[in-house]
Amino acid sequence: MISQPNYIVAGCKPWNSRVFEQLIRPLPGRWQFVSSPPQLTEELVAGVEPRYLFFLHWSWIVPAALVENRECVCFHMTDVPYGRGGSPLQNLIERGHRSTMLTALRMTEQLDAGPVYVKQPLSLEGGAEEIYLRATELSAKMIEEIVETQPEPQPQQGDPVVFVRRKPEQSEITSPESLFGLHDFIRMLDADGYPTAFFERDGFRYEFRRSALYDGRIQADVYITKTDEEESPWPL
Repeated sequence: MISQPNYIVAGCKPWNSRVFEQLIRPLPGRWQFVSSPPQLTEELVAGVEPRYLFFLHWSWIVPAALVENRECVCFHMTDVPYGRGGSPLQNLIERGHRSTMLTALRMTEQLDAGPVYVKQPLSLEGGAEEIYLRATELSAKMIEEIVETQPEPQPQQGDPVVFVRRKPEQSEITSPESLFGLHDFIRMLDADGYPTAFFERDGFRYEFRRSALYDGRIQADVYITKTDEEESPWPL
């Protein structure tokens, strides 16, 4: 009897684990999911001996020994070499892109510079969390293709354009040029675990989610909090 290949999938966002259970675990083979660096140990990898390690969304540096000695595949939301680097979704929307390519590439020592297994078109419409979920579902289909065909990744072609990772303070709304630009700014930051679009005024902080653009106006959910830490007068 031929043994089934083993695979490890890593993802740190809630939608990663949902898509893993729904779309990836049922694929042929033996699949294991990890959600944080302490779970991705040398002992685990040595015991599983995975054919591939897939990184859906990972906020930490993967150990060099793992990248060098295992076939690690990550999914980057740009048509590399354009858009290597951090915060690809936000950088793309800020530059006016309405669609992109989701790229499955082999991880190397240089960030997002590895050879490419496959690319698929990805819409950038909707809020950030909606886009991330769409990208994860597309990643699952690309994983299925990779494990079935085992393609040889091809070197990237062209001159790199490198994106810079955004900082939390860049989520502050300053001087939007248009309603459309403000809507894009709010939606590109609207995902669990990301610094929400905000501004502060007169001791209050206003945070915006669920932006929708209608006939010359924006409708959005607004969360208002005091900027100081005064005790609430209301019982909990």
